[in-house]
Amino acid sequence: MPNHERIDPTDARLLLALSAHPRASAVALAEASGLSRNTVQSRLAALDRSGAVKSFERRVDPGSLGYPLTAFVTAQVSQRRLDEVAKALAAIPEVLQVHGLSGDTDLLVHVVATDAEDLYRVAGHILDIPWVERTSTALVMRQMVPYRLAPLLRRTAAR
Repeated sequence: MPNHERIDPTDARLLLALSAHPRASAVALAEASGLSRNTVQSRLAALDRSGAVKSFERRVDPGSLGYPLTAFVTAQVSQRRLDEVAKALAAIPEVLQVHGLSGDTDLLVHVVATDAEDLYRVAGHILDIPWVERTSTALVMRQMVPYRLAPLLRRTAAR
């Protein structure tokens, strides 16, 4: 796991303001977070340098790109070949994210597809990767809690 510096309450307030207004200027972020413009600029730069803040890529709904189906594929792979498998998975456009897991399953692969037939094709591509021994696919029926960090940022800001 990456070793990041901990985000303090001031950083958390700044990140909450940034998540609420991703296109805000440093002046607007300073006003929203109660910090000076110089503090905002220096803290954002430090967060970038430390790796604590990842890309500010806007989240695009895959459905708007023609991929309304979401699924998770679990995969068991040859342990010594995890890097090669990850590289092959990264080459599949429908693979959005891959997590290495502990336990009986080695990888959790987040995929999207246009329909059930396309999901079958994508799952087949995953299974065709050398060193992937077994897969299991679970179709997402409904997203119950979307990806979020605001509750953690609010807790950190309150400290």
